[in-house]
Amino acid sequence: MAELTALRLIGLSKCFGSVIANDNVSLTLAKGEVLALLGENGAGKTTLMNMLFGHYLPDAGRVEVADETGTLHPLPLGHPQAALAAGVGMVHQHFALAENINALDNITLGSEPLLALKRDRRSARAKIEGIIERSGLSAPLNVPVGRLSVGERQRVEILKALYRDARILVLDEPTAVLTPQEADTLFENIKAMTKDGLSVIFISHKLREVLAFSDRIAVLRHGKKVGEMATAEADEKAIARMMVGADTPKVARRDMAPGMPILKLSNVSVGGRSQRDRLKGVNLTVHAHEILGVAGISGNGQSGLANVISGLAQPEGGSLSVNDTLVTRPGPGAMVRAGVGRIPEDRHHEGIVGAMSVAENMVIERLDDPAIQSRGLLKRDAIQANAEKLAKAYDVRGPGVTAPSRLLSGGNIQKLILARVFERGPRLILANQPTRGLDMGAAAEVGRRLLEARARGAGVVLISEDLDEILGLADRVVVIRDGNLVEAGSHDREKIGLMMAGEPA
Repeated sequence: MAELTALRLIGLSKCFGSVIANDNVSLTLAKGEVLALLGENGAGKTTLMNMLFGHYLPDAGRVEVADETGTLHPLPLGHPQAALAAGVGMVHQHFALAENINALDNITLGSEPLLALKRDRRSARAKIEGIIERSGLSAPLNVPVGRLSVGERQRVEILKALYRDARILVLDEPTAVLTPQEADTLFENIKAMTKDGLSVIFISHKLREVLAFSDRIAVLRHGKKVGEMATAEADEKAIARMMVGADTPKVARRDMAPGMPILKLSNVSVGGRSQRDRLKGVNLTVHAHEILGVAGISGNGQSGLANVISGLAQPEGGSLSVNDTLVTRPGPGAMVRAGVGRIPEDRHHEGIVGAMSVAENMVIERLDDPAIQSRGLLKRDAIQANAEKLAKAYDVRGPGVTAPSRLLSGGNIQKLILARVFERGPRLILANQPTRGLDMGAAAEVGRRLLEARARGAGVVLISEDLDEILGLADRVVVIRDGNLVEAGSHDREKIGLMMAGEPA
């Protein structure tokens, strides 16, 4: 089937104001092919797929989609219904499901005539069950989606696209919230469907999955397509070089004996407004010279754990100690004074004050430092000199250190936060999704600096949804599930994946 073309993107361009998101991008997808679309954060991957699906109207270029006979036809742009009618289905990174209705109704929602007097549920169920049988994408059809696991919800999203007779399936970070086992099963099912002619484009940053399941790789950088390669001829080094324009240094962790306890949580519980914020009697110790990796599917209490360590949430029970000192009122200021450095998950809302300058944000946790202020007056020249030094050392790019920090891109905001944390030399570092939104070179630099902090005696709590990142950096791994922490006891990927899913390892 590889000789038949399913899709052509020809010279697509899109600008948002002065920002060029896509610049004359052309791609071809063959029938039955799995194409991995790669690129650093902000490279234009999602924008390109949103133009294909009709969410965005291109400034230039055209799209051609093959019909069931293989004949290519122009696709009307800027109209999602036209894309659906042409056999293009898109599954977004964040689920678009109604949690209060069952899976069957979610799959059929919006596909039936508005003026129909009666729903033909029997025919709909028969069609869905046929798709499940052919694809292996099983899901309980009568259960409200809110009660399904994230893996089941992902399958419902894909079934929804296939129910609309998609011949081209676009998957945006399809395994971001799946365990390794669920991810492998998902791709095995997708590969099986390609034998029946389904063509797939998937966006991912997980190179292990890309190399295992794709047929071909296309790479975007700064909105332009910089290259393609057959997956059989690719390796991680070649992909990284194409993505960032240079070789990415490997970060090697060497064994190191743990030191004294830096952080202790004893039977700590947190209520929270939702499951993702709750902890249930957590016991945790982090030592000097140790990186503790916290693995888990998103929404299982990671936010609650991070909020307690950073002082944003008060424990409803239990106790918290830093450097063998009990913290009785663990607010954000108290945790900073206790020697905690925080890399927050939500960089925009919790990491910076957008209206303040880049330079001010870099010293916002050092306002009691005599080098920064004297008798309540800020030393503006010292603050600017500090910012210019750190911006150069951490490659913070933007309109300048005196500009409001809200004008920085997400990746550069993350670099600002990293500069602020690492330069202060904290005894304990909370690194919550520290490489999210960074290209491979910047991510490797984060890993290097975390290992440097460990070497000088800091303890690190590394919370990440990227299991490869945890396995590469952590000395010890715990798994968080439904607000509980369990020691993994090893770096075994399969065992940790089973624990993340709540199954006995």
